[in-house]
Formats: sequence, structure tokens, C-alpha cells
Amino acid sequence: MSAATYQKIAELFPGRWDRNYAAAKLRTDPLYMAVGVHLRHSKLPLLDLGCGLGLLAFFLRSRGIDAPIHCLDYDLRKIQIAKYATNQAGLEDVSFAHHDARDGLPDHHGNVSILDILQFFKPEEQKSLLILAALRVAPGGKLIIRSGLRDTSFRFKITVLGDWLAKATFWMKAAPTHYPTAVDFKNILSAYGTVSVDPLWGRTPFNNHLIVMTRSE
Repeated sequence: MSAATYQKIAELFPGRWDRNYAAAKLRTDPLYMAVGVHLRHSKLPLLDLGCGLGLLAFFLRSRGIDAPIHCLDYDLRKIQIAKYATNQAGLEDVSFAHHDARDGLPDHHGNVSILDILQFFKPEEQKSLLILAALRVAPGGKLIIRSGLRDTSFRFKITVLGDWLAKATFWMKAAPTHYPTAVDFKNILSAYGTVSVDPLWGRTPFNNHLIVMTRSE
């Protein structure tokens, strides 16, 4: 995507901080393109957990992916801003709701994404959330997760530092609690579909990986 497209999306947001964040995030983070590749041929609705400002929804629409998207986040400020930006863009079939995933998940049958939030959950909460999400994946659908993985690498140390800085600057409302391992994802999700775990750090210093569970048709 061109820098002009990233900037066009960023300008939908009302504050300078959020505009600058959106533009930088879309330009530098390989996450959105990776998710877009997985969803480009799917017509199934998407449940986006931990959506933040809704950048994934805006990115997918800019790529011509028009499946319904329902986005949830427990940060009310971000949800309100995402709704404002959605109205500015005139997006259809994109909705946002204030919700804590610890309270369960809404009914859904399609694709599910969980991006950059699992480290804020305790191990038993992570397992519960992953199972609930997997049960909402339709045949032929995918559960797409981006998470920093716990290991002995220097990248992991930087990932932890980054999350604590996000908490210190109030960008994130919670501090990191527990980082899962690749084995954790395979142990929990293999009962529901085929699981792949691949590095997704791009040009960033973080130990991010893309975990994809695909349910057979």
C-alpha cells in the first residue's frame, strides 16, 4: 500500500497523537498485510478481539475485503475514537463495542482475530479465551493470532520492555501478565484445527509471531 493510503486512513482519527500512531503503525507493522493475506478470499464475518482503534478493519476495507467485521476492545476511549473514524469513512458492516473478553465472547460463526492482547491475560484466562475463540471459527475459517512468544531470545526481552512502556505511557491500560509459548498454542488449539506458528517481526525488534488455526471444511 502507498504512504498516501496510510495517511488517508490516519486522517480519519480526531487527535494528532492517534493520527500519527495510526500512520506509523500501518506503515511499519507487518501484521495488517499478513492478516489481509489470510482473509483476502474469505467472505466469512470477522470477530476482531482487542481491536484498539480498529486499524485492522480500516486496512481490510482499503484492500477490498468487504466481509462484516465486529470489533471488541475493553478500552472505551479507543472504541469511541474507532466509531468516530468509522463514521468519517462511511464504512459499512463494521461495528465496534466496548467489551472485556474475560466476560466471554458474543455469538459468532466465521473468522476470529486476537492481536497483541494475550500477554495481558493469566494462563488460565488465555486458555479459556483461545477455546472460546476456536469454537466460533466456522468450517473453512481461521483463528488468527499475533502474540509475542516467551523464549530466551533478546527479542523477547525487548517485547516485554515495550509492553511495560505502553503501560507506563497509558497507551495500554494493563501491564503484561504472562507470555505464551508456541507449544501452548499447539497444545490448546490442535483439537480444533491445523495450527501454524511463524515469525512476524518484519523490521520491528519484537518477538512477535503469527499463529493461525485453520478449521477444515
